[in-house]
Amino acid sequence: MERRDFIGGLAALSLTVRSSGNEQGGQTASHGDMSYRTLGRTSEKVSCIGLGGYHLGQAGLPEAEAIKLFHAAVDRGINFSDNSWDYNNGESERRVGKALKGYREKVFVMTKFDGRTKDSALKQLDESLERLQVDYVDLWQFHENIRLEDPDRFFAPGGPLEALMEAKKAGKIRYIGFTGHKDPLVHLRMLEEARKRNVHFDTVQMPLNVMDAHFRSFAHDVLPVLVREGIAPLGMKSLGDQFVLQSKTATPIECLHYCLNLPIAVQIAGIDSQQVLDQAFEAVKTFKPMTEAQVSQILNKTREAAQAGRFEPYKTSAHFDGTAANPKWLG
Repeated sequence: MERRDFIGGLAALSLTVRSSGNEQGGQTASHGDMSYRTLGRTSEKVSCIGLGGYHLGQAGLPEAEAIKLFHAAVDRGINFSDNSWDYNNGESERRVGKALKGYREKVFVMTKFDGRTKDSALKQLDESLERLQVDYVDLWQFHENIRLEDPDRFFAPGGPLEALMEAKKAGKIRYIGFTGHKDPLVHLRMLEEARKRNVHFDTVQMPLNVMDAHFRSFAHDVLPVLVREGIAPLGMKSLGDQFVLQSKTATPIECLHYCLNLPIAVQIAGIDSQQVLDQAFEAVKTFKPMTEAQVSQILNKTREAAQAGRFEPYKTSAHFDGTAANPKWLG
């Protein structure tokens, strides 16, 4: 099947994403300067901004400062914690594990795994639980669904789906999802294969930003399908790891407002300083549902720069493909 026919066929079945609809996980409650949305079909209320785990484990950020930022974020209302087994060789999970002491009941804890076999995935889960110092995680996600064959490996006998089901039965995880940053087609293929097998994902994570709207767009091709199927969309790369800001076409607040205006549950943000944390809260505090004209104004400024994915290298190069650089992670 041609790529355009595959995407077109699914799009024809899906909802149209309207600029201020927020049908999926709309704003439901507020606490201070933070707002909360419903996580898909679940009854979970999650902060519309999630605390990215990768940045908290970077060598340039001292551990004590990372823990301080985590506590400041939670104290001010962020309750969604993003992480992954592979982030900074496990340092991100170790730091968050220390930060969770006394905070576990206040935080919806998510982490991801890379294993493409049941055994490797379960081994990574046990390591994540040990680092995070928890008995279970709220959400466990299949990481880097970036190759067309990744869905095949996910559903194969002895594959990751079996690990997810076993871990859920054992009480080690509560909800399941998958992530990826490369191409909407791979996400659509995963969703199609899940549909065939009557498998329901609780969440799907993907890049959503003002550049994505114009190039290999997850917002256009995947987001409507998630809304229709009651799967909670988790946005990431609102600033494109700073590449979007390098285009000098939109401000950080404009970037975050665009993302918050989408029908998502959470926009995960990389936060490595008090200034960036304050910026995220300012975006939430000042956000109001945008008109189509306001959305168009932002997208008109970014359209030319977005061509060919120049400011989205995670889509166009292997630079951000951790599992490609470390095939041993796949098991």
